[in-house]
Amino acid sequence: MSKLRVAIIGLGMAAGHHARALLDLSEEVECLAAYSPTAARRDAFAAQYSIPVVEDLDAIFDSRAIDAVLILTPPASHLELVQRAAQSGKHILLEKPLDISIERSEAIVDTAAQAGVMLGMVLQNRFRPAALALDLIVRTGRLGELVEASAAIRNWRPQSYYDVEGRGTRARDGGGVLLTQAIHTIDLLLSYAGEPKDVFSFVRTTPIHAMETEDLVTATLSFESGAIGTLNATTCAYPGLPERIELIGTKGTAVLSGDTLEASFMDGTVASFGGERSIGTGADPMAFGHEMHRALIGNFLAAIRGVETLRVTGDDALKAHRLIEAILANAR
Repeated sequence: MSKLRVAIIGLGMAAGHHARALLDLSEEVECLAAYSPTAARRDAFAAQYSIPVVEDLDAIFDSRAIDAVLILTPPASHLELVQRAAQSGKHILLEKPLDISIERSEAIVDTAAQAGVMLGMVLQNRFRPAALALDLIVRTGRLGELVEASAAIRNWRPQSYYDVEGRGTRARDGGGVLLTQAIHTIDLLLSYAGEPKDVFSFVRTTPIHAMETEDLVTATLSFESGAIGTLNATTCAYPGLPERIELIGTKGTAVLSGDTLEASFMDGTVASFGGERSIGTGADPMAFGHEMHRALIGNFLAAIRGVETLRVTGDDALKAHRLIEAILANAR
């Protein structure tokens, strides 16, 4: 099996997890280049990883040797980079969110589809072992018909996090806690429960943070399936609590809390799964291992080869974006 060849575009805080994952998968993939417009970031990355760095973005898009790109840049840059990748026939693994608006996000999905290139999303929580176990429970009907589906994302970010230029702004990030932090858990919730049809919400920026966008949200949801639920998202919950999804069905109840799953069924059986790994809900958002990124990238590579189905698509991400927009619109 010949190796697929990829490049990394963007060397911010997420790049390390991707680099480690690619190196772990070195029998399947070779990273030919890593790009940042900032020399200091290129130098720091080169000092830590055995991956070549380049200072010319055109060299990546013009190279016929590169099959796919990992785009890890700030959200406001995504559409233009996806357009260039699609024009050059390269598959795309895109860091969440899609972009800063629904219109730009939809354009990304359309661009990849029209070019016939694969668009995968970095929503790595889908690959938590406990989340995969819950997915199997839901798909096999062990919970029965869902009557409630709720999620809580109670993270902590200090003011220094938002003092980084552009972070938490509409111009660079497109939003606050919903689009930047909660989108991971929102994506998971929708994968289990389907899409909501009605939303009622409260959205706030608390005195805890000086920032342009929201840091506290509570919403009630009514799903197309008939289930109801709530969504709470914040970056104000010091020191950071495990993200939580609760599913109540006609045959049992399941609670996914961070890396741990506990499920109890009316037939008297129970299911437990998980561990005690750090999951990045506190001041350091990258305080977790790269195992989920490795699994996500492995699925992306296998999907390019045609041996697996891509697990997290651009269309999946659009569902999360549309719910986020509905929550913000209702609050306005």
